[in-house]
Amino acid sequence: MDQSDKRRIVEALILGSSEPISAARLAEIIPYLKPAKAKELVAELNADYIAQHRSFEICEVAGGYRVRTLAEFAPYLQQTQKTRPLRLSQAALETLAIVAYRQPVTRYEVETIRGVDAGAVVRGLIERKLVRIAGHREVPGRPMLYATTRRFLEVFELNKLEELPTLRDLQELFPEGGLSESDSDDEETSASAAATEAGADFGSDSDAASKGVASAPTEPASDVSPAVSFAE
Repeated sequence: MDQSDKRRIVEALILGSSEPISAARLAEIIPYLKPAKAKELVAELNADYIAQHRSFEICEVAGGYRVRTLAEFAPYLQQTQKTRPLRLSQAALETLAIVAYRQPVTRYEVETIRGVDAGAVVRGLIERKLVRIAGHREVPGRPMLYATTRRFLEVFELNKLEELPTLRDLQELFPEGGLSESDSDDEETSASAAATEAGADFGSDSDAASKGVASAPTEPASDVSPAVSFAE
């Protein structure tokens, strides 16, 4: 099997996978292929797409690879969507950001930071598969712990949690937003700012979350490339 054949198989596997497929998994499936070589083949495929002026590219998200259409085609693709885009309220975005930065976190800890009851919001995030139950804290009452899901990474175009913006990043995003070094331990400030920025970005037509997906025809596009916006 030559490199051309391996590259075609890599492309087929990424296209046909119902979820992002990692370089390690590609190496397991394709004989005599190392994960590092799989990454090289993906880079070659993307180079070919650029040279051929194709309307899609391979993106690395949630620890794996997925084929997605380019952002410039979002306005056209949105007209074919039968399902409504994922809509998150300000409260949901703030709660999601707190879970993302503090995970695993209890509902009580979320409510302490936000200052309001978070039960309904947390349940809504679980229903949307953005938050999951991650066990129980070994204290009296054994409260449930919450953490983000792989779908959270996909929706917000993250490959891993370490790519979440840091306080320094937020200071650059909001130079006049009042974030200062004294806020470094203020999880509510940083989490809320990150949530607001994420909501603003993902509500636009040109962002990556609005992209269509070139994937297996059995997979609903709304499950893999939702647009995120503020609820009215």
